[in-house]
Amino acid sequence: MTETPTVPPAEIMDDIAKVADTVLFEGYLLYPYRASAQKNQLRWQFGVLTPQDWAHQHSENWYSHTECLLEPGDNTVLRVRLRFLRLRQRRVQRSESGGFVDVAELTVGDDLHLPWDEGIPEVVDAAVQVADLLAGEVTVPVELAAETTHESLTDGADRTVGRLIRESWPIRATITVSAESLPGPYGAVRLGLRVTNLGNGTGNSTVATRDEALQSSLIGAHSILALSDGQFLSMTDPPEWARPATQACTNEHTWPVLAGSPERPRLVFSSPIILADFPEIAPESPNEMFDGTENDEILALRTLVLTDAEKREARATDPRAAALVDAVDSMPPEIFERLHGVIRSMSGPGVGPKPFSAPDEIPTYSMETGGQPWWDPAADASVDPDTDSVLIDGHPVAKGSHVVLRPSGHADAQDLFLDGKQALVEAVLNDVDGAVHLAVSLLDDPASEFHASHGRFRYFGTHEVEVLRDADPGRPSGSARTGESWAQ
Repeated sequence: MTETPTVPPAEIMDDIAKVADTVLFEGYLLYPYRASAQKNQLRWQFGVLTPQDWAHQHSENWYSHTECLLEPGDNTVLRVRLRFLRLRQRRVQRSESGGFVDVAELTVGDDLHLPWDEGIPEVVDAAVQVADLLAGEVTVPVELAAETTHESLTDGADRTVGRLIRESWPIRATITVSAESLPGPYGAVRLGLRVTNLGNGTGNSTVATRDEALQSSLIGAHSILALSDGQFLSMTDPPEWARPATQACTNEHTWPVLAGSPERPRLVFSSPIILADFPEIAPESPNEMFDGTENDEILALRTLVLTDAEKREARATDPRAAALVDAVDSMPPEIFERLHGVIRSMSGPGVGPKPFSAPDEIPTYSMETGGQPWWDPAADASVDPDTDSVLIDGHPVAKGSHVVLRPSGHADAQDLFLDGKQALVEAVLNDVDGAVHLAVSLLDDPASEFHASHGRFRYFGTHEVEVLRDADPGRPSGSARTGESWAQ
């Protein structure tokens, strides 16, 4: 009896939902979150698949292509989810002489209304057996019809004083999924996923501006792939046997990363923004700021100091901006304090009280228990920048030695200007690769003592200095510095 294939439940996609939403709305609306802000005049920069004719003429993308590897089971079913934003234009009209006219803004009671291009999330799901894909590619059509809606705006006397017109245009695209068995004993399969914008069906040659092209574009387009059984292989850290196959994969305008459970990854997130495997949003980030690379604390502080008029405009610009402003205004102190930052772990390779293998065994360190993080020099007793020395041309050089700087030909311009300058060695440093570097201060620079008090030095390799054996004994050494100015 043939086993009935199990389709991965749609809920499995939720494991990556927050990261996917961050990618979907990346750059959607930037601080100060107002329609009038200059940085919000040119939008839609990530994962945009425009009509093909427009893309060819203006160096934009009209398709994305993803390839990754998987090890399927006997009856593996693949679920594919395509997500993107669809542009919806909002126009504001005022009632006038029995009709309506477009206006740049309209105030009704306490509410301000502004024109704006909204982004509406769209989702297309499909499921197919991997065995069927090995027999031939499968194409899923994406057809979204044009839509126009009207919303009346009434005053306190229930009189119609205006209206909002929201209009979206047709979207025509395809999702093409393919699979190919790889040679070898492991039963691996190369999976292909291509998303193609077919245009709006009204003649792409009539598209004159990017704003018009965006009307029939897939914006922030990305895909999520889920397996009923089996597992995906990492594209950046595959098993050794799969490394040649991963290097042969072609990914254009997108990049697939593992998501979900690391123990048996059955989820892949193919993003227009390059991510690492198993991406996640910091739990300290409670609000969608539309900029995943920004610091939430800085943006929250800036949002708090917007004037009431600026916040009013932001709320009128977009419902998501309104929700963001309201969330920041009402953020309790304990949540705001979490935005200041957190230390995940002070442990590093080979550092810790004992070996560990499971995440819950990762050691944590605190000053109270005397633990030392990996970046603390005291964590490694085998080196000491204050006492270590190195032989240069047969002469020992340590903290307090005097040298002449001879920057190599690979040095930058700032270091090349120092050729022939005399310097005081402040520390002898050993890096993790076994190389030795000297931290130095210039002897003829009155600001060197100030810089040294803040730990700011210049760094040179041992091959970039000459030992100054006849140093002026009147010069203070690093170990004898008492705070007196060298200029005295």
